[in-house]
Amino acid sequence: MEPGNQQATGTGAAPLIVLRNIGKSYSTPAGAFQALSEVDLEIGAGEFVALVGKSGSGKSTLLNLIGGIDRPSQGEVFVAGAAVHRVPEKSLAQWRGKTVGVVFQFFQLLPTLTIAENVMLPMDFCNARPARERRAYALGLLEQVGIADQADKLPATLSGGQQQRAAIARALANNPPIIIADEPTGNLDSETSRSVLHLLRKLTERGTTVVIATHERDLSGLIDRTIELVDGAVAPEFSMATK
Repeated sequence: MEPGNQQATGTGAAPLIVLRNIGKSYSTPAGAFQALSEVDLEIGAGEFVALVGKSGSGKSTLLNLIGGIDRPSQGEVFVAGAAVHRVPEKSLAQWRGKTVGVVFQFFQLLPTLTIAENVMLPMDFCNARPARERRAYALGLLEQVGIADQADKLPATLSGGQQQRAAIARALANNPPIIIADEPTGNLDSETSRSVLHLLRKLTERGTTVVIATHERDLSGLIDRTIELVDGAVAPEFSMATK
């Protein structure tokens, strides 16, 4: 059965993300390290899914496979209708720029560019809209995340929460159907963390799929599903609704 004909866990809609029998191993000086093993997963459009587990459990690796940042050692990855494991290397960056917005724990904003210019970068890379429209679109995104008044400031002048909001606006620049975020609240205080999670929740209300790796414990009312990884495998008993 093709991915588009399957039923997603949690929503009943056709899944936007499908991982089949995924394995990922890395070579290390101590020998091969198995980061993921026999992972099967489906995520539907508009779901907010949290990957949880101890450090080293495979959360970040799984996000990287969904985003086409890394390749599986075995298995298949289908995202938004594309067989990501078969996309040529030269085409991956362009595919990712249009399909998956990435939010990093440490923001990764370019320090010499203003906040608005940082948000415009993905548009420049993918040539997603006419150049004359990009700044206005960036300002609109910054308005959505509540920091339009910071548009012409450099990242270093913003608080951690404001920088993370800017990073989310940048991830939305090309209107991707999917946002992945690796510990998006890891460097924020509890109040700011909750605010950022609420912002990500709002994205799903317009149909965006959000998948985060997190150590957050209080996800009640925000996340549709929590999926726990243990030693590189999904623990089925911990795949539950938390909303």
